[in-house]
Amino acid sequence: MLQTIRDNSQGVIAKVIIGFIIGVFALFGAESIVGGFLQGNEVASVNGEEITEQELSVGIQNVMASIGSDLGSIDEELIREVALNQLIEDKLLMQAAQDSGMVISADSIDREIIRNPQFQINGQFDNDLARRTMASQGFTPQGYREALADRMVLGQLANAYAASDFVTESDLERIAALQTQTRDFRYLTIPLGTRTVGEEISEEDLRAYYDENQAMFTVPEQVTVNYVLLDKDAIFEEIEIDEAQIRAQYEEEVGEAEADIEKRVSHILFDVSEGEDAAVAAAQQVKDRIDAGEAFEDLAAEVSVDTASGEAGGDIGYTDGTVFPDAVESALTSMEVGQVSDPVVSEFGVHLIKLTELDAADVPTFESAAERIERDLKQAEVDNVYFSRLETLANLAFETFDLQSISDELGMEVQVSETFGRNGGSSVMTSNQNVIDAAFSDEVLNQDLNSDSIELSDTQAVVVHLNEYQPEQVQPFDEVRNEIAVSLRTELERERTREIGQEILAALEAGEDVSDRIAAEGAEWEDRLNVQRNQFDMNTEIAENAFSMTEAEGGDVNREGFSLNNGSYSIIELAAVHPGSLSDLSEEQQEQLEGMLLESRGRDVFDALLAQLQQDGDISR
Repeated sequence: MLQTIRDNSQGVIAKVIIGFIIGVFALFGAESIVGGFLQGNEVASVNGEEITEQELSVGIQNVMASIGSDLGSIDEELIREVALNQLIEDKLLMQAAQDSGMVISADSIDREIIRNPQFQINGQFDNDLARRTMASQGFTPQGYREALADRMVLGQLANAYAASDFVTESDLERIAALQTQTRDFRYLTIPLGTRTVGEEISEEDLRAYYDENQAMFTVPEQVTVNYVLLDKDAIFEEIEIDEAQIRAQYEEEVGEAEADIEKRVSHILFDVSEGEDAAVAAAQQVKDRIDAGEAFEDLAAEVSVDTASGEAGGDIGYTDGTVFPDAVESALTSMEVGQVSDPVVSEFGVHLIKLTELDAADVPTFESAAERIERDLKQAEVDNVYFSRLETLANLAFETFDLQSISDELGMEVQVSETFGRNGGSSVMTSNQNVIDAAFSDEVLNQDLNSDSIELSDTQAVVVHLNEYQPEQVQPFDEVRNEIAVSLRTELERERTREIGQEILAALEAGEDVSDRIAAEGAEWEDRLNVQRNQFDMNTEIAENAFSMTEAEGGDVNREGFSLNNGSYSIIELAAVHPGSLSDLSEEQQEQLEGMLLESRGRDVFDALLAQLQQDGDISR
């Protein structure tokens, strides 16, 4: 991985892209932390422009953010070298962009800032949030704009060069001819066997292998830890809910369900301008007509002073008990669907009310709801107890020096983990990275302290304490002797298989009939026609080797032998090569091929620019 980092540090396009992915904050945000402690000492100079120690520290933070690691797990000098290379290349590129007159308009910077999700609330740019966020990262608005402009200029330069090349039809045809090429061949595979079982492997050979491959038999440092586990599921078993609590909750839910019932209502409204008594008398007369058989809806249209609802048969919509005047709501509580009330007086006048619909929720029986209510009440209590104990666990982990006090206080058993190293173990706990980090921390490993409380999930938390530490050590020879013997025996079998394969290949080249020998080795020829490069119905190693061979002249076959990764030996006879064509690709595939070639050539052009800038530049470290 380190070599990959070193190699990739030379690819500037990749760095520009990473710069945008990480964002300006990842690149410069550490300045707010380290800036106050570092002086502007020069660590390098690029054409007279200095790179300071502070800039390098920020660059190191950028590299660490891009690979998602920390300095404790990677060579610090290598990270420093990668970061310095990045800064030097950025300086060279920025100077080249400035020499070319590349600039970023203020409008472009504004658009980039407005589109930044870190500055948005519910998808909308918020100026106060933007300023606070910039300040928290050690930026003034102007400083942020300058840093962003530099990043955008580098991106503009990269895009300009990356998009400067082109691909011709002949280029596409040539690449497509190779990409869609097919081949005819036959092959046989001589498998590993037990051909060397009778041959002795000497003690000297075993010992020599052990001495020359000590790293293979080195067991890394490992630990076992004592731990206490706070488990919400275990608390669930402790909690008991009595029937009175369940019944009280049921009655509350029933009340809420009844309160949520929606009623559809119609009314006829009477004017009280001539007095309330007169309005009540008029309403009673209409009520008598309804009782005599006249339709409520017709009378609403005829006499209601609420003409809007009157045209709709008196319909005034739905209520959940809170929509209409109190007097109306009170009358509705005792009415049945289709019933018309006696005159009702409210602050709006005198009403005749008709209940037209009742949207009543189905209320379950206590027996059918009891189990669910008990579970819900239990879960709520478990959550309360869990979070209370979690707080206590965190406090005790810090205040005490062993796990016994925590065990006594919270009633949790002290358990012992499996043995595990810095790569973790097989259990949920020992494979948790926070647990691994804690187990190998200075506090736990060297100071014999408890770890902090570590949350494994939303339902579990642990505190660990060192039980036993096993330093890195080489396994004794006697413990790995059998393992070494198997390795050497396997290598002997590989070598014998290779020798047999080469003998058969030589005989074939000499024109001998080796069919009996092939059969005796458990092999047979398999013919394949029109095999593609990415053939999925055969051994990929054999296909790759077949496509690495050259075609024989004059209609002959070309034979080659190859050792496969599994130790088998394959002989391939290549009979024919069929060139492909651009027309063999779909339109979409042709577009993808063109894009791939353009990207590759653009990267080459950009890398050539950087190499020239490095060659011509005055760079000192």
